Amino acid sequence: MLIHLDPSQPVPVYEQIVEGIVAQIRSGELVPGERLPTVRQLAGDLGVAANTAAKAYRTLEEQGHVETHGRGGTTVGAATAPSLPSNRAADDFASVARAAGMSLEQAVGLLRRTWR
Repeated sequence: MLIHLDPSQPVPVYEQIVEGIVAQIRSGELVPGERLPTVRQLAGDLGVAANTAAKAYRTLEEQGHVETHGRGGTTVGAATAPSLPSNRAADDFASVARAAGMSLEQAVGLLRRTWR
């Protein structure tokens, strides 16, 4: 799995992994049901700690992009991001939050406070 990581960026490495995998899902390079590398394999391929790769997979699962099947591995989710009707709203929110100078943590905090 080819993902370009830049540790000099302010975006944490695990988030760069998440963004890279999501981009591959959106482009159709990764398709629903496709098996992803193990955490250890991904970590080795990208030269990162296994905990970093595991955190990326947990984040992807929380966001609904992948499904984890225990020893059965991790696969691209059946209901991936491009099919979500709220994807446009999320993109708009992220753009406005970035333009306002908010960090990801601040934007997520704002979203959590307004979630009903």
